[in-house]
Amino acid sequence: MSRARKQLGQWGEDLAARYLQERGYVIRARNYRYSNVGEMDLVTERDGQLVFVEVRTRRGNAYGTPEESITSAKQARLAEVAQAYVQEHEWAGDWQIDVVAVELTPRGQLLRVTHLPNAIEGR
Repeated sequence: MSRARKQLGQWGEDLAARYLQERGYVIRARNYRYSNVGEMDLVTERDGQLVFVEVRTRRGNAYGTPEESITSAKQARLAEVAQAYVQEHEWAGDWQIDVVAVELTPRGQLLRVTHLPNAIEGR
């Protein structure tokens, strides 16, 4: 992955974290990794519910929207990572997997931040 792409992704994650915190979410972990399966960008909690968050950031829409970039294989990996976190932390409450889509113009101007609750089936 190129340095510019990594920086864009990190910027999107930071923006998503602030966006969620302003709406009452507490960040429990960032970039939680599970074995060789994958990584969850944000692990948050709100109103007693664990909320896993995949952040997708896109500059321009030549390759589709941020939401469209989440393949079924990626969804399956995210669900596996979330389940691992739940087991590892012995979480007994409700949980879900959300998506935060960050879209920029080709020149880097912020177009939108869209929070999609319960966007990925985790169980």
